[in-house]
Amino acid sequence: MSINSALLAGTSGLRANASALAAISDNIANVNTVGYKRLRSDFVAQLSTQNKETTHNAGGVQSAQRALLTEQGTTQASSVATNMAISGDGFFVVRGRSDDATAQDPYYYTRAGQFSPDASGYLQNTAGYYLEGWPVSSTGAVTANPTDLNALEPVRVSGIAGGAQATAKLSLSANLQSSQAVSAAAATYDPVTNNMASGAVTPDFTTPIQVYDSEGGLHTLTMSFLKAGPNSWNAEVYLPSGQVDPTASLVDGQLASGIVNFTPFGQLDATTSTLPTSITISANGSGGATPEWNNTLGLATQTIALDMGGPGAPGGLTNYDSPSVLGTSQVDGTPFGSLASVDVDDDGFVTAIFTNGLTRRIYQIPVATFGNADGLVSERGGIYRLGPDSGALSMRGAGISGAGNIKSRALESSTVDLAEEFSNLIMTQRAYSASSKIITTADEMLDELIRLKR
Repeated sequence: MSINSALLAGTSGLRANASALAAISDNIANVNTVGYKRLRSDFVAQLSTQNKETTHNAGGVQSAQRALLTEQGTTQASSVATNMAISGDGFFVVRGRSDDATAQDPYYYTRAGQFSPDASGYLQNTAGYYLEGWPVSSTGAVTANPTDLNALEPVRVSGIAGGAQATAKLSLSANLQSSQAVSAAAATYDPVTNNMASGAVTPDFTTPIQVYDSEGGLHTLTMSFLKAGPNSWNAEVYLPSGQVDPTASLVDGQLASGIVNFTPFGQLDATTSTLPTSITISANGSGGATPEWNNTLGLATQTIALDMGGPGAPGGLTNYDSPSVLGTSQVDGTPFGSLASVDVDDDGFVTAIFTNGLTRRIYQIPVATFGNADGLVSERGGIYRLGPDSGALSMRGAGISGAGNIKSRALESSTVDLAEEFSNLIMTQRAYSASSKIITTADEMLDELIRLKR
């Protein structure tokens, strides 16, 4: 009967608008929730089978709510180094447990990036979910399969071992006085039997330089020069005797020896100079023609490039008629340092920063994308799981192949627009009230019908 169907249609209207009101309430309540995606209510007419020649039976209405996951919230600055926001498509991958997670613990996806270390140093957001990332090898490479969730690890930013870095490059800027007289010692100088490293020959100019070994230890490397003739100098590079074991041609702590020649214009003539442009100190027992670290030190093989300039290059060794003097010397390498802080860059790399200035990438944060992100299923805590309509999962580095960019020290605001929600609130209230009028009107009509038999 049409009046009965009108009652049912009114009831469905009450139910649908009450559901819409609940969605609007959630939106308004989460206006300040980080990464929250607003809900939209879609109303669908439920028409029943009709007899076009007689009467119409009301079908009513249904409402369905879905989160608009592809809408971008405003990015707001944060003072916390491990807070992150995604600008563009994609989600952070999270789990409900950290290092104690098992194969039964599912993976979830979220835009809520207010991550901070828990008591064990694992990055956890305010909903209690742990951030997952790809580990970075000691060489700085990420070798994990981007489609394999099992290749992910919980991101931990504490308990990272400190590090040291051996010196690998030495740059020298110095002048050797061209008018320096050739000393009498130059006539008997021999780099093996009568040299500067042993102290038997007094150099015309010497400069000590501090370098670091593979364990961050400090050593004094000395470069000494003895005038050999016009625009030509004998040169030796050595460490204190006893720190390195000698070879047939390198004795008394020598690492290298040779001739340094200059052009008539006072610039280094690299083509005729014989002093090597790099020196190697091998690990003890490795053999070969290079000096080796003394076995009491237990150090690794180390190669140091010598940058002494040349024609047209700034700095370096020169041979002008001014007093011999060291301008500057620059070396890389660092002593041991402990973890000072961590930072996240815009490529999604989590970088450990040590007290000695050394930095090391430890994780890369993947950005998870889907064929249809709006098909993900919402769960409590601002997370989502795979659904039948979400499409295939793909994990990429930030900004690669359509994946969004990761913004460090930032958070994504809620996508709720209060002005729109208040407007929807008024319309939903009116629609609910109108549906209630359907019921009261149909009730009055039924009352009239019942009174007909009287």
